[in-house]
Amino acid sequence: MQKINFSGGEPFLPDRGHFLGELVRYCKVELSLPSVTIVSNGSTVSETWFKKYGKYLDILAISCDSFDEETNCNIGRGKGTHIKKLMKIRDWCHQYNVAFKINTVVNMENLEEDMSDNIVALRPVRWKVFQCLLLKGENVGENALRNAEKFYVTDQQFQNFLERHKNVPVLVPESNQKMQNSYLILDEYMRFLDCTRGDKKPSPSILDIGVKDALNFSGFDEKMFKKRGGVYKWSKASMNLDW
Repeated sequence: MQKINFSGGEPFLPDRGHFLGELVRYCKVELSLPSVTIVSNGSTVSETWFKKYGKYLDILAISCDSFDEETNCNIGRGKGTHIKKLMKIRDWCHQYNVAFKINTVVNMENLEEDMSDNIVALRPVRWKVFQCLLLKGENVGENALRNAEKFYVTDQQFQNFLERHKNVPVLVPESNQKMQNSYLILDEYMRFLDCTRGDKKPSPSILDIGVKDALNFSGFDEKMFKKRGGVYKWSKASMNLDW
């Protein structure tokens, strides 16, 4: 095992940052993992957390789908202060030697936006740009937790967005084809989630049958993982963080 990423939901749930911090510390110190990363919406990230746990974290990725606050509100991202908090977190990453990354999901609300100047100014180590992915039971279909059908964009629309931003040097695009089966996802019960059928089918828990056997139920496409650039300089020790 070389890399672990904590995502959600939202990992920095209010009053739960200590638990996340201890997981990060354990993975870096006890397990000696080369890369420990977090994906967050940034809303409850604090400088206090950076002071205590920043030294153990390699990359913090903040989800930012627009640099227009009205668009962010339409998407459901914050209440009009998302960009201000994004800037503050970028500064904390700089101050506490954490690689700063931005994740963007291309959808019908931000489809025509040009984010080039803002991304270049923020200087993330990576700008991961995803196509909005629909998964049954997750964000589409009967009994779904939410409905994202109105946000879905076609392959051509996604490519048009990428073309507009092709000169951003840190752009890392991920279409639905590249994304759907190229992640090893563990849920809160330590079950791998197989997305190959367009939903999230859980494996038996690794706590019950072990990692090796559970991997057979994961649907993980290792070739696509490598093709989409899943292996990169993911330890901050190997990055140039000279801001």
